[in-house]
Amino acid sequence: MLYVTVLTVSLLGILLLFGARALLRNRNVRRFVRSIRQRFQMAEERGIQFVEEKRMFRPRKNPRASAIELQQVRSLVRQSEKALAQNRTEEAERLFIQALTVQPQALDVQAQLAKLYLTTGRENKAEALYKELLQHKQDVSFFANLGLAYYCQGKYIESCQAYQEALNREPQAPERSFALGRACIAARRYEEAASLLEKASQRLSRDTQLLHLLAECYMQLGHTDKAEETYRRINKLEPYDEEVKAKLLSLARV
Repeated sequence: MLYVTVLTVSLLGILLLFGARALLRNRNVRRFVRSIRQRFQMAEERGIQFVEEKRMFRPRKNPRASAIELQQVRSLVRQSEKALAQNRTEEAERLFIQALTVQPQALDVQAQLAKLYLTTGRENKAEALYKELLQHKQDVSFFANLGLAYYCQGKYIESCQAYQEALNREPQAPERSFALGRACIAARRYEEAASLLEKASQRLSRDTQLLHLLAECYMQLGHTDKAEETYRRINKLEPYDEEVKAKLLSLARV
């Protein structure tokens, strides 16, 4: 009987303890809710309005509007190409920019504008545009033209890097080896330049500009025999070039 009494008292004690905890928790919850309500009331008294959150939907572009924009861009590009044919470069530039305001992501229009800048002596603008283009399309011509833009600004290391990217994409194109070789000479990287220009001269054997650079490269490396041989190749192609004759005469005395 004693054990039953002790067990009953213990059970009642446990129930009272849990009940007290539950009561305290409910009081805390009610207190928290009251504090939130008071804050809302104070905010409303200050004139603050609570706006219900709404899910935002991006409006889909009207296909008809897209077609109209495309037609506008094509018309502006045709006008700019006509202006270029008549050497009205400022007008062509304005029309290209106008086309890009209609369709900012028109890569072909950006490329035409970049080429316009490159061919009119605004290499810094061409550089910026070709960098932007290459973020969207890794085109070999973009790398090559970026290399030229760097070269014209005297940024020869950057020019070598851009031309190398172009050569990586067209390793068999002699023009790519020629351009990189020329940039390497400007960067005083004569060993690399000689190898590249030798390779290019196998396909562009009648290009005297290339052969002049190759001969100059040999002279810088101290390969006078190879330089003389290259000048003889130039002399066969341009027998009346007095400067080449003078260089051959000078090398013969070495």
